[in-house]
Amino acid sequence: MDESLLRQQMKVRHGAYLPHWTRQGATYHVVFRLADSLPAHVVAQFRAEREALRTDAIRAGKTAADVAERLRVLFSERMESVLDQGQGACWLALEPLALGVSEALRHFDGVRYSLHAWCVMPNHVHVVVQPKPGHELPAILKSWKGFTALQANRHLGREGDFWQPEYYDHLIRDGSEMAATIRYIQNNPIKAKLTNWRWFWPDVARVSDP
Repeated sequence: MDESLLRQQMKVRHGAYLPHWTRQGATYHVVFRLADSLPAHVVAQFRAEREALRTDAIRAGKTAADVAERLRVLFSERMESVLDQGQGACWLALEPLALGVSEALRHFDGVRYSLHAWCVMPNHVHVVVQPKPGHELPAILKSWKGFTALQANRHLGREGDFWQPEYYDHLIRDGSEMAATIRYIQNNPIKAKLTNWRWFWPDVARVSDP
């Protein structure tokens, strides 16, 4: 699809930390994480850099799409590397909790959305998902997180926030980007040096990044 036409079809919703680009029929790479998965100083640094990007963009007359792309790089290349270090309690390393999240992801597959890939990491979750007509991504995320938080807190005998309220999503633009995203998700456990990790799908041959 032509890039200019693609941008015309996109809408932006501003979250607490990140802008969220949406388009009817689109497929998204979504990442949501545990409430304690990033140290406070890392979150503060990210927020400061986000605001600096926005300020610089306004001064330079750049578009919201340009800012969103730079924020995507900031998150995917830097925040992800911190997440993969295994910060926080890493409750999703517990089999009952990882199983519960994976079952929740699959529960409405084919009904409310189509799943293309997913990976439950010890402190965060990756999903490649395409919402079906009549179902919006924020509502899907709210359902996943609300149900699994209740079940996880019950299992752990605790109260309080289980998930970070905000989530990251990136609109996948074409088949090449889809393949690269799925490959990245499949290799995430390898990069994080997790052994015998089975909480991901599709279970196909994984190719390590060069």
